[in-house]
Amino acid sequence: MSILCGLIGAGIQGSRSPALHQAEARAQGLDLTYRLIDLEVLRVGIEALPRLLDDAVRQGYAGLNITFPCKQAVMPLLFGVSEEARAIGAVNTVVIAGGKSAGHNTDGPGWAWGFRRALPDADVSRVALLGAGGAGSACADAVLRLGARELVVVDREAERAADLARRMNAIHGARCSAAIDIAQALRGASGLIHATPTGMAGILGMPLPQSLLRRGLWVSDIVYVPLETELLKAAKRAGCRIMDGGHMNVGQALGAFRLFTGRNADPARMDAHFRSLG
Repeated sequence: MSILCGLIGAGIQGSRSPALHQAEARAQGLDLTYRLIDLEVLRVGIEALPRLLDDAVRQGYAGLNITFPCKQAVMPLLFGVSEEARAIGAVNTVVIAGGKSAGHNTDGPGWAWGFRRALPDADVSRVALLGAGGAGSACADAVLRLGARELVVVDREAERAADLARRMNAIHGARCSAAIDIAQALRGASGLIHATPTGMAGILGMPLPQSLLRRGLWVSDIVYVPLETELLKAAKRAGCRIMDGGHMNVGQALGAFRLFTGRNADPARMDAHFRSLG
């Protein structure tokens, strides 16, 4: 039996998801094909999501990964959404069965998997989060589940940061707040999670002033193309411990592979394959 999967998002030609899923499937003796459904290549926006989902159901897809800018827009289009995805407010994985699509979120558990691997003893007493979109919401939920006592969220849309803080407090208790800027959020912080597209291929640059980085601060970047972003380079120069976006990418893929195939991927093998891709 062949398994057809894919990824919907914008500017995703550099995605490592096809290689990760197909290599792991081959290692397990599965026939899996993974396609890229790139909004930029198709020259459409998120308004095309209903049609793209209908096409995937009709074509027999087992599932889809969902990435920027579709993680939140896809939610009302689905037959059902998992409790975790609803709490995060974003879907990154859709499972299709019986002609119906159900949304899940493996980003949060994926980030937590990577964090425990890259920064196992990191202090999470006060964490600053830059970016309150779909990926940022997943990281917020994950770091609070890991025991963060205080999470401070910053987003260029102040109301989006405030909304994420309210949602997280409703789930985890009064441990999350919104700040007006990243300098305020980083005062006294033990760590920084960067969850915006800044730094990825095509949107190069720094998401914050380099002067705000200091020794003793750990920095997690969710961007993984390129793997070593300008932020991580600057963080290393400042003496920070770092977690690159590959950790979260592999972690979320482990969860998605299980949802698509019903089998557990080998974490060490998948991570090694990811790193081998450069």
